[in-house]
Amino acid sequence: MIELLNNKHNREDFDCGNELLNNYLKNQAGQDIKRKLSVCFVLTESQTMNIQGYYTLSNNSIPLNSFPEPIQKKLPKSYLSIPTTLLGRLAIDKKYQGKGIGKILLIDALKRSYEVSQEIGSFAVVVDPIDKEAESFYEKYDFIKLPDSEKMFIVIQTLKELFG
Repeated sequence: MIELLNNKHNREDFDCGNELLNNYLKNQAGQDIKRKLSVCFVLTESQTMNIQGYYTLSNNSIPLNSFPEPIQKKLPKSYLSIPTTLLGRLAIDKKYQGKGIGKILLIDALKRSYEVSQEIGSFAVVVDPIDKEAESFYEKYDFIKLPDSEKMFIVIQTLKELFG
């Protein structure tokens, strides 16, 4: 089951192979939730409450001139910054890697982002892949690289075709 991170989830045993992502879950995610900086959703084993994987979402914006030219032309010039949703982190415990959990979490994150975009403006979901492997993962799901940036995005309109 995918749910908001809370105190009953076992964070201590989580190890995705990346210390930055491990430390975030163990030491910072709870504080970010309390401060309303981001939300953290976790997929757990129901019996043990061990976290199999997690992702974070928060509000974000991207400068209009960061988008590819064809997209810029479709957006009003009065917006210097375009509202987006940031899929900030996505990590899978090493014990569960290669089992499709990344795909499950990504689809859940995109569906949530689409649903929220019906009530709060968001043009796209943005990710900032941590490495080439992560970049390849997002490319498989039609994320597009932002020019002059490591960031990638998928427009909400595309998600509407999937979830609408």
